[in-house]
Amino acid sequence: MKTILLLTLTLTLTLFVVAGCAGPSRVEMDFGTSHKLSKFNQILNPQAEKNLEPVEGLDAGAAQKAVENYRKGFEKTERPSTAPVTLGIIGGGGK
Repeated sequence: MKTILLLTLTLTLTLFVVAGCAGPSRVEMDFGTSHKLSKFNQILNPQAEKNLEPVEGLDAGAAQKAVENYRKGFEKTERPSTAPVTLGIIGGGGK
């Protein structure tokens, strides 16, 4: 009886070890594919890094104004003070 139990336990353990050593699953093979595809689809020109010519299209004055407006957007502005609001509750139906 002990021999059969030991043989069954050994076969079960061997089965688990072999199943654990199986090749990568489909999930493991596709891991990161969604991220890679979304990154690839957002790149307009993959060869842009090889173009070493200066960028044209925005003069210095317009660029300076754009930067000033951008930075001004982060400044805190004071809100006008408002009068406190009082809510009145009117009861009804009580005796």
